[in-house]
Amino acid sequence: MCHQSVSLVARHLEAEGIPTVMLCSARDITASAFPPRAVFVNYPLGNTSGRPGDPENQTAILKSAFEVLQSATRPGVIVDTPYRWCDGDGWMEHVYQGEHIASELGAE
Repeated sequence: MCHQSVSLVARHLEAEGIPTVMLCSARDITASAFPPRAVFVNYPLGNTSGRPGDPENQTAILKSAFEVLQSATRPGVIVDTPYRWCDGDGWMEHVYQGEHIASELGAE
C-alpha cells in the first residue's frame, strides 16, 4: 500500500483515538506525509515486515514497531532500524538501476 495513503489513514485513526505505528521503506515519502509514528526499515519495497523466511528478523522488526508505539512522545516520529537486507548495499543499486532504465525509456 502507498506510504502516503497509510500515513493519512494513520493520522485519521489517531484523531479518532486509535494509536498507530507504520512500517515504511520509503523514508522521504513517509516523512512528507507526517504519520503519527513510523519505523523505517531500509529494505526493498514490499519487505518492510522483514526478510522472507527469516522469522527472527520479522519478529525483531515487529518488536521495534511496538516499542515505538509505546515510547514515541511527539507526533511525526520516524525511528530508523539497524537491520540490513544483506551484506552491503548492492541490492539498492540493482533496484534503483531498474527505475533509472525505465525513466530513460519514458516509462513511469
